[in-house]
Amino acid sequence: MLKMQWNEWVTTIMSSLEEPLAFDKLPSMNTIDRIQRFSSGACRPRDDVLGGGMGHRWIQGRDCTTSNSCNDDDESFGKESFPWKRHTRKVSEGEILLRSTSFSARNSSKSFQENGISHSINKLVRGVPKFVKIVEVGPRDGLQNEKNIVPTSVKVELIQRLVSAGLPVVEATSFVSPKWVPQLADAKDVMDRVNSLDGARLPVLTPNLKGFEAAVSAGAKEVAIFASASESFSLSNINCTIEESLLRYRAVVTAAKEHSIPVRGYVSCVVGCPVEGAVPPSKVAHVVKELYDMGCFEISLGDTIGIGTPGTVVPMLEAVMAVVPPEKLAVHFHDTYGQALANILVSLQMGINIVDSSVAGLGGCPYAKGASGNVATEDVVYMLNGLGVQTNVDLGKLIAAGDFISKHLGRPNGSKAAVALNRRVTADASKI
Repeated sequence: MLKMQWNEWVTTIMSSLEEPLAFDKLPSMNTIDRIQRFSSGACRPRDDVLGGGMGHRWIQGRDCTTSNSCNDDDESFGKESFPWKRHTRKVSEGEILLRSTSFSARNSSKSFQENGISHSINKLVRGVPKFVKIVEVGPRDGLQNEKNIVPTSVKVELIQRLVSAGLPVVEATSFVSPKWVPQLADAKDVMDRVNSLDGARLPVLTPNLKGFEAAVSAGAKEVAIFASASESFSLSNINCTIEESLLRYRAVVTAAKEHSIPVRGYVSCVVGCPVEGAVPPSKVAHVVKELYDMGCFEISLGDTIGIGTPGTVVPMLEAVMAVVPPEKLAVHFHDTYGQALANILVSLQMGINIVDSSVAGLGGCPYAKGASGNVATEDVVYMLNGLGVQTNVDLGKLIAAGDFISKHLGRPNGSKAAVALNRRVTADASKI
């Protein structure tokens, strides 16, 4: 009898995990706005309220005993229950579970009003944009460190699948010396076969003027350059100082302007460096401003070793956004410590609307021992769907692309959403 009740409970819980919770399924919580308190001026509940062991501040925050902003809530904090409801539905045989779960922000707001959901939920997602552009970096950043050479035909098919899934930007390859990155020695051949694809921009990485010229000869219509906020990482990665790299990139940007080719900038180690440790936000802001001033239309902020948390990402973004408009910025998080989605969410709340990600979580940093790959594009899309944020990406086709490259590489798909949804589809197919 007990075993039967347990099985029924597990079935009920699992049925609620088939798709991301949308706004109409969220609970009413008067205290949910505390989640927003990541800014340096915000305060954190006292230790005696939370039971101790949590400290007194978020990030150099005010003590709660002196902050008027949270004294008014102290009496109610911790008293309200969080009435999450189980949402179940019957699944008919043959129903396709792997479908897009996105909906418009307008409909989600309407759902708020119709269902009487507390206005406090709006506070949680107040800064989240209605549309997020995803920059897919799998074919370049995801594959460049693979030891076994991936055939050109496989790279081309991966790019084709990603474009077909609706991704607006797919980083195709890199024009670097084959001596340093043998995996991408076929850059010209890849570009020859994908240049005719419609529906997506296909930027390539160009570390210097020679690489830029090769990219232009291969038909590239957009290029990217990369600098570091860490002096040590710059020396180990591209064998020059930060200032030397910026001088090199000014030449690339000048040449790109002559060809009317847009240039995207990357900044690595925006939170921490494998050699230097924590990187001051002011150093990140300096490099970003230099790239912006020289003409980069968009600058991606990379947590190269994946050590960032919302607590360290927020002050970095505050420093950068003080010198460059947020609409010119993208975030690029690795998921070494499982913090990537949390970092993306807080970045969206702060006004960022461009996210880099890699299909199946491919990639990693060769200069940082233990650093895992980029955040999986499938997981990012799944989260955004649940927030009602539009991406124009077909999740089913995206998962198929991730499965394709994972199978070729002989490893499990690194996306948790893809693994879970694939498992669900397989389970339901077996019942037909």
